[in-house]
Amino acid sequence: MGYRLLMINMGSTSTKLGVYEDTNFVWQETLSHPREVISQYLKFMDQYDYRMSAILDVLKEKGEELPTFAAFVSRGGTVQPVPGGTYRITEKMLEDSQSGKFGDHPCNIGGQIAYDLGEKYGKPAFTVDPPVCNEMWEEATYSGLPEIQRIASFQQLNHRAIAKKYCSEQGVNYDEQNLIVAHMGGGVSVAAHCQGKIRDVNNALAGDGPFALERSGGLPVGSLINLCYSNQYTQEEMLRRVNGRGGMVAYIGLVDGREIGKRIDAGDKEAEMATRAMAYQIAKEIGALSAAMKGQVDGIILTAGLAYWTYLVDLLKERIGFLAPVYVYPGENEIESLAFGVLRVLNGEEQEMNYDQEAAKEDHLGL
Repeated sequence: MGYRLLMINMGSTSTKLGVYEDTNFVWQETLSHPREVISQYLKFMDQYDYRMSAILDVLKEKGEELPTFAAFVSRGGTVQPVPGGTYRITEKMLEDSQSGKFGDHPCNIGGQIAYDLGEKYGKPAFTVDPPVCNEMWEEATYSGLPEIQRIASFQQLNHRAIAKKYCSEQGVNYDEQNLIVAHMGGGVSVAAHCQGKIRDVNNALAGDGPFALERSGGLPVGSLINLCYSNQYTQEEMLRRVNGRGGMVAYIGLVDGREIGKRIDAGDKEAEMATRAMAYQIAKEIGALSAAMKGQVDGIILTAGLAYWTYLVDLLKERIGFLAPVYVYPGENEIESLAFGVLRVLNGEEQEMNYDQEAAKEDHLGL
């Protein structure tokens, strides 16, 4: 018998489940959660019972027996900055992910569910390449205020998986390449991959960088402060405005690129202008990283769900094509990446990372 693994990958309005038997794909399914249901929950962790019930229903339909799984695996939550690798989910990790100190994301629910299932059935729970990494250049961690340190909170799992896939197809070594990767989904993260390390990236969870489908991106600070003190919103409501209810959904009420594209095709000028503005901001972020990398960029990779959207991709290519060759890898490879990362540990090919020890270290590695 091989290692049978259950993977959980939670997005704002979806839950992706996957099962692998060793390196063999068994099945994958995406559960869509209606926005009118999800919007009833102010905090992501309030969705725990709703999401857990949906997961158990699917597993029952598939005839899966939970005790047969060797491990439960979740895409990482918003934890302290740590190096990439495969980590066992611990109480400390869950505490940090749900503290709000390092941002908030639906994957925090997935981590708790994986941990709880592991506790119930006596199996380990893991995560791979958590979203908050500590490989940033020291200069990149300065914010402009000593009280605030910039951290790398982004879709690290898909970033590395796609970057390594590109390198494999090109016959080059990831540890020798300088790449800019733009993950474009509910949030947009643009990262500098320099010789195997992610050296700079916008905080895609907490209002930094380009605006996206449901993230505000960077905002004019003075105006944001005035809005916070306007007595119109609570602190929790403002946090949700920048993460979950900002960006395209705030402008035109949509978070599906296909639906936005239909609106544009039908002559909706507001949808067209908002999309062009989003593309402009993504291109500007890519250009800024190119300068930070001294122009030494071997390739630019566009990935995640919005990379399927030809209209958006063409807008980006118009602005960034002169910087380096542009490669498009639509979708994500996260379920497989989670499975393979855990299998490397279970098979003794890679050492399991200790979150509690790593979290106690410096928040960045520097140069």
